[in-house]
Amino acid sequence: MNLSLIKKHADYTPTTNACKMCTPLGASLVFKGISNAVPLLHGSQGCSTYIRRYIISHFKEPVDIASTNFSEEAAVFGGGVNLNRALDNLLKQYDPDMIGIATTCLSETIGDNVAGFLKSYREKRKDELLPEIIHVSTPSYRGTHMDGFQGAVQAVVQGLSQSVPETVLSHKVNIFPGMVSPADIRHLKDILEAFGITYALLPDYSDRLDGALWSEYQRIQKGGTNVDRIKHMNNAVASIEFGRILEGARSSAGKYLKEQFGVACYSPGLPIGVRETDSFFSALQDISGNPVPYKFRSQRERLIDSFVDGHKYVSGVRAVVYGEEDLVVGIVSLLREIGIIPVLCASGGKSGLMKEIIESMVPEHQSLGIHVKGNVDFMDIEQQVADISPDILIGNSKGYRLSRRIGKPLVRIGFPVHDRIGGGRINHLGYQGAQELFDRIVNTLIEKGQDQSEIGYSYI
Repeated sequence: MNLSLIKKHADYTPTTNACKMCTPLGASLVFKGISNAVPLLHGSQGCSTYIRRYIISHFKEPVDIASTNFSEEAAVFGGGVNLNRALDNLLKQYDPDMIGIATTCLSETIGDNVAGFLKSYREKRKDELLPEIIHVSTPSYRGTHMDGFQGAVQAVVQGLSQSVPETVLSHKVNIFPGMVSPADIRHLKDILEAFGITYALLPDYSDRLDGALWSEYQRIQKGGTNVDRIKHMNNAVASIEFGRILEGARSSAGKYLKEQFGVACYSPGLPIGVRETDSFFSALQDISGNPVPYKFRSQRERLIDSFVDGHKYVSGVRAVVYGEEDLVVGIVSLLREIGIIPVLCASGGKSGLMKEIIESMVPEHQSLGIHVKGNVDFMDIEQQVADISPDILIGNSKGYRLSRRIGKPLVRIGFPVHDRIGGGRINHLGYQGAQELFDRIVNTLIEKGQDQSEIGYSYI
């Protein structure tokens, strides 16, 4: 008997309620942020259905995600025929400007040569005007939804950026915001326009996943970043991509543009709270040569004043923060500014960078009893929570059952928020987003205190 195999299986720990989502989901969101683009999952129909369920329940918008619909035959002999048929159907039904292909676990496991399939497909249709077709490898056994998201952004930039002369389509700044809310994207646009900066933002699903009521069905929602604008990203003066975790990654869209085309790359953290938003605004000042507009200086002043007003409610409060790694890092920065102790910072991400980054942000982490855990699920989080006695949880809806079991309130942020309305309208970024998050956190703590009070005090 092979004892090494027994040991390998004995060491295996199954995931219980993952603190992440599947990799193609992140890629699909990126493709939804490109004008007249259609996401196509190369794999089974169930993957497309699962992803659509999560995206629809969060954004409350209709979402089409095509599938190559693997059968048993495709799983055995390969999905080339299915991919060709799916592309033909999409061209006929949607007439897209771009098709974004994300490979699922099944197609990756059997080793489908998608690049080869696409080469043959283009050769057969070389006399036709085809849309842009971008492929990104997204097996869920090798990453999280954030890996799929950032991988798709980089694949789109690499696939579409061209060495072309400057034209009227050129812009000054590329913005890679990460997986933020439509409300955040709209706020970023307001900031950039106030600085007088022309920009290309990838992705931009602020209209496609939070749009107006339709009078008739739209096969592809309006909105998104134009494909031609993406092609000119190499002509920009600079790129700004959010995320301390992304900054430490080997590759990214911003790094690619810097290495291949000399486009300067700024890598501030997600601008959540005062410090990280200051860093973002400093980059905009460097690029534009303009001072911070008055309305944002005023937002900052009001935010700091509110920190003083609410300090007595939050000082020393113990919080569990979980979600995407860069979001956790950004929230931790805000929490330390307002006096909350993030006693557990958890993510299903596997970058290995989160612990080092948070500990460098919070030098007193040991004396405060702050624990940072990556590559965890909610079973792991619950075991940690039993020993640290938090006052509040901050994260997405997947933590609701844990919140209910331990009797602690949950402030919902990030993705997915599927048990409340308005998940796509949560502001996280800038002084404005910090103000809204601060008010929600404080009011959640006040409400909990009222509910637990014997007298039910009515004035604070």
